[in-house]
Amino acid sequence: MQRYSCDRCGKSFSETQPLDGLRVDFKQACQEVSLLCESLAIRALSRVTGLHQETVLNILETAGEKAAACLDANVRGIVSELVQADEIHSFVYSKQMNTDATDIDYGDRLTFLAIAKVSKLIISAFVGERIRENAEAFMNDLKTRMTGQFQLTTDNWRIYSGMDGSVRSVFGESVDYATETKYFAKREYWLPRRLVGIRRHRLIGQPDMKKATTAHVERTNLSVRTFNRRFTRCTFGYSKKLKNHKHAVALFCWHFNFCRKHSAHGMTPAQNQGVTDHQWTVSELLEEKFSKYMPLRRIARKLIKNFA
Repeated sequence: MQRYSCDRCGKSFSETQPLDGLRVDFKQACQEVSLLCESLAIRALSRVTGLHQETVLNILETAGEKAAACLDANVRGIVSELVQADEIHSFVYSKQMNTDATDIDYGDRLTFLAIAKVSKLIISAFVGERIRENAEAFMNDLKTRMTGQFQLTTDNWRIYSGMDGSVRSVFGESVDYATETKYFAKREYWLPRRLVGIRRHRLIGQPDMKKATTAHVERTNLSVRTFNRRFTRCTFGYSKKLKNHKHAVALFCWHFNFCRKHSAHGMTPAQNQGVTDHQWTVSELLEEKFSKYMPLRRIARKLIKNFA
């Protein structure tokens, strides 16, 4: 990247800044983002590339904001017969039992995910506490991204499935809704839980009970824990700040939808769903080739920053 120096004040600047002012080589930044999407931790990435830890976090912030804007602009008008929703647990800085009640940015967090069963596209993702307000915000976001009638399946969390639950309050009778409850038994302390029973219930409309399952979104949860270091259990890779946690989730969802080919159909979920016609690269995200679709609030934020 060509840089110039001002003869009057001595400050240096460049003609173009594709990384929102970060003084990092563009190819190296693309490599950093790719490694972040392959579950490399922040400190490990700093050791491997030689970049300072704060620089790596700044790249994550920039990439996360671009990823969130890209998802918000492009994952719209989705037509899918079957949609599944579930939550995956994580924590920020400390677990809830070790967190003071006044620390609203620390403690346990849920990542709400909704996927299209056939294409595996992550339609909606939301990070928040395990409360009704966040469940309703998640369902409202899902509703704005869908087109037409579809069948929704969740687990039997009462905040979803109750008579005054978030699904009924958001969708009313305009969705075919069913729940799947799994029962587990644990034989020994050191062995994993064993599935002993499944029960499915029809709650709204006329869902096809043979297709009412959360197995595919739970498999997506496994991909989250595999490819995002912040979700790996019993390690030091957990998030220390809530904003970085949200950036990491947005980056994972974008990479999963647009970059990673899924074994179910040999294409990226976005390709299979018809959202895009090709497999994206990290450089396309960082160059903001989707910028003409960017939400107005992001453009306004840039204008405010420039005039400040």
